[in-house]
Amino acid sequence: MELPGADDHEKFVNLCQKPYKEQGVWFLNAFWGDLGETEGERLWGYVDKCSQLDLENKEEGCGLDEMMAHKFLEEFGETLTVRELRAKLRSVGAIGETERPKTVPLTHYLVFRYNYDWHILVNASQGDNQEELQKAQKMLDECNASLKVAETAAKNAKIAQDELKAAMAALHKEEEEYNGKIADAEKRSETGGVVSRNKAKAELAQLKAEDPLPLRRAKITTEAAIKKSEKTKKAAEETLADCQEKFKEAQAYLTKVKASCGSAQGGIW
Repeated sequence: MELPGADDHEKFVNLCQKPYKEQGVWFLNAFWGDLGETEGERLWGYVDKCSQLDLENKEEGCGLDEMMAHKFLEEFGETLTVRELRAKLRSVGAIGETERPKTVPLTHYLVFRYNYDWHILVNASQGDNQEELQKAQKMLDECNASLKVAETAAKNAKIAQDELKAAMAALHKEEEEYNGKIADAEKRSETGGVVSRNKAKAELAQLKAEDPLPLRRAKITTEAAIKKSEKTKKAAEETLADCQEKFKEAQAYLTKVKASCGSAQGGIW
């Protein structure tokens, strides 16, 4: 991948017309050996800040107006002005003496900030492993999708467990009420007059002969909740296992791509 342009200056101009992210990726790829591991996160912070400050074009923009450029410099504790930045670039030939840029591209700041040769920048190899990078990105996307599915499965498992607990609590309450009625009937069947004792014995016999409807309903609900909980838990475990496997594969492949010589690593940092 090469920048269009008859000479380095035209290539530099074309690079500065790319969106902030692409400028950042190009710069990182060009100087990955020096900056990748130590400055990658910082550089992506510059890209993000440019996108925030570019109120009109956002992430599709390529340069900030002078007012926003000064704000950008202040955000990162730079004491220089836009005029000083451009003077530095003119001194090394990146900007012509008669050029009066209307905006400040991210590339202008990066060349100044890291003091790298802009000729090397515009002619730097961007790597030839786009297919591998796309595969790595696809694997990561699949892993992310799998994670979302796993989260949903875990949520469903929790709902099922909550239903089970509620059903068990209802069963416990019904059992207590049922046992309380039996204890009361037994006590009354042994005290009082003959008529009251016989009546209590009849109630006791009826209670022992058949499960009360509320208790039977509670048992059915509990059994259904247990089955649902088991199915949901199994589904969640299977989904999590699949997600973990995809993550390991994506992580291993990404490590391999990053370790490859000449990789266009700036795009996935």
